[in-house]
Amino acid sequence: MIFKKLIEHFSTDIAMDLGTANTLIYIKGEGIVLNEPSIVAISSSGEKIEAVGLEAKQMFGRTHAGLQTIRPMKDGVIADFNVTQRMITYFIKKTLKNNWLIKPRIIIGVPTCITQVEKKAVIEAALMSGVREVHLIEEPMAAAIGASLPVKNAEGNMVVDIGGGTSDVAVISLSAIAYGESVRVAGDAIDESIVRYLRLQHNLNVGIFEGERIKAEIGSAYPSINKLSTQVKGLSVQTGVPTSITIFDEEIREAIQEPILTIISIIMKALEKTPPELSADIHSNGIYLTGGGALIRGLDKLVEERTALKVYKPAEPLLGIVKGAGAVLDSYETMKTVCIR
Repeated sequence: MIFKKLIEHFSTDIAMDLGTANTLIYIKGEGIVLNEPSIVAISSSGEKIEAVGLEAKQMFGRTHAGLQTIRPMKDGVIADFNVTQRMITYFIKKTLKNNWLIKPRIIIGVPTCITQVEKKAVIEAALMSGVREVHLIEEPMAAAIGASLPVKNAEGNMVVDIGGGTSDVAVISLSAIAYGESVRVAGDAIDESIVRYLRLQHNLNVGIFEGERIKAEIGSAYPSINKLSTQVKGLSVQTGVPTSITIFDEEIREAIQEPILTIISIIMKALEKTPPELSADIHSNGIYLTGGGALIRGLDKLVEERTALKVYKPAEPLLGIVKGAGAVLDSYETMKTVCIR
């Protein structure tokens, strides 16, 4: 017991939001120390890592035959085990800078819909990266804790977490998810819808990160008074030469309608299947919208309109999962029951 306490005292424990789009790391006692894209630039032979994170994102779509950029996470889970493990190792070493005597404990956020095989892959990748203990927490639970919701109370709180690969809806009560719904439609699907719309409606080919930029600049789920526009550069399908067009927010609203309605449909499904007592609590407490998708203009208004419930959005929805996982890390002995492993 004394030895275990000594290990915990000298260990630099970390919490990680291992996301499809971004990876965030929280160090116990320090806070959030890393927020970088989940991208790796690797030699075509797969032997040498050239860059990870922001540096690798800058290379995306600009590489030569001997180099490729990979997004090893897809739909919130590991798509390429080897590259993911090397990415996790890189980020841990970057944040801890090898200034640690004992292997750290790690808490990682995972989607509600994760399978046992996918869960095992996350655990093995983390262990191979050099940590001593791996604990998993469902992303909506972490987001709820990050939003300071009373997850231990015997009352229902609904959290909608829209990440890069998955959208999770969860009703939380007594430190557990009482009811959850999940769909692998989220930020990436919204970006892809914009790319597809530009190709079909404007004969313009653009990359996925240009779609992401357009979403951030003028994307909206609900009409607003102010009209927004942005210039889009890409390759003309008709002429085969680079060109640019101006596109407006109403077009992007049309482009992203399908994935947005899919997300709203799982919210409605969760509301329909939630037990009556918890439904009464949700009517009083409202819905909490977190994750990168919460930043889409007017999405909270659209959800309010469709559900007739009050919708709340934290000040920093992108940081919700890592902040929540970090809070569990800081008070692990009293909060470890919220972990699913």
